[in-house]
Amino acid sequence: MKRILITGAAGFLGSHLCDRFIKEGYFVIGMDNLITGDLKNIEHLFKLEHFEFYHHDITKFVHVPGQLDYILHFASPASPIDYLKIPIQTLKVGSLGTHNLLGLARVKKARILIASTSEVYGDPLVHPQTEEYYGNVNTIGPRGVYDEAKRFQESITMAYHTFHGVETRIVRIFNTYGPRMRLNDGRVIPAFIGQALRGEDLTIFGDGMQTRSFCYVDDQVEGIFRLLHSDYVYPVNIGNPDEITIKDFAEEIIKLTGTNQKVVYHPLPINDPLQRQPDTTKAKEILGWEAKVGRAEGMKITYEYFKSLSPEELSKEEHKDFTDYIK
Repeated sequence: MKRILITGAAGFLGSHLCDRFIKEGYFVIGMDNLITGDLKNIEHLFKLEHFEFYHHDITKFVHVPGQLDYILHFASPASPIDYLKIPIQTLKVGSLGTHNLLGLARVKKARILIASTSEVYGDPLVHPQTEEYYGNVNTIGPRGVYDEAKRFQESITMAYHTFHGVETRIVRIFNTYGPRMRLNDGRVIPAFIGQALRGEDLTIFGDGMQTRSFCYVDDQVEGIFRLLHSDYVYPVNIGNPDEITIKDFAEEIIKLTGTNQKVVYHPLPINDPLQRQPDTTKAKEILGWEAKVGRAEGMKITYEYFKSLSPEELSKEEHKDFTDYIK
């Protein structure tokens, strides 16, 4: 039985990856320090004999006993509200954490796939974004802690590949959504749905003409699965190229939820990207992958998930307390 380590296992995307690799017959070792993850995302796996969980911070030395065939590195805060509150931890998990896992991959002779992001492109001057685009990132801006952590992560991964011969893969993830997203984490989908369910006005930052391209989680997981098992070592965009303005998306949410909220406008945060759309030519040609789930279908499933949350969860102002991490 193949053994795979998945870091960030209790997070939104990490938990779905655990599900997929369990389903594919792998022995899954989940690892998470729970700084932004939540055990409820993976509690259904604890009863399985082919799943183990390590409560561990990967910025410290990482040891996994026994054989290890694959590593998926998905540990990182991934929403603006998180990485603005814990900027140093965000930089450390992308640098020290990645270094530790690459060292583990080298010792175990395991193939490692690291989760990069469309944020490496910054506020792009090229549209749609191809993998060859170097990006437009403000290294010292508030969002730079996340963007640069991911850019460094890509650099050290390629260095381990070229210098040590480690088998590496790099996925650049574009906005992904689905069940298990966290409310109030600063991302537009849980923010809009949470506001609609609570009867609040929908908040748009800027004029609403900025664009995003939303990929349903099952499509994202399929792309990652195919990339891990491919022979391609350079970054690959995985995302849904169906682009929409935030203003139009707010109208879609109002229609989907059957609510009658107003849309209110606030100033755009510093360095918030104005356009996001992946060029997925490489994913199609190399992996035979393309997004299958349309936004209408995916958002309906996601909305049903948020509707199932308890009134207490819906009404929480903050969903994470970082006090212990920022002393």
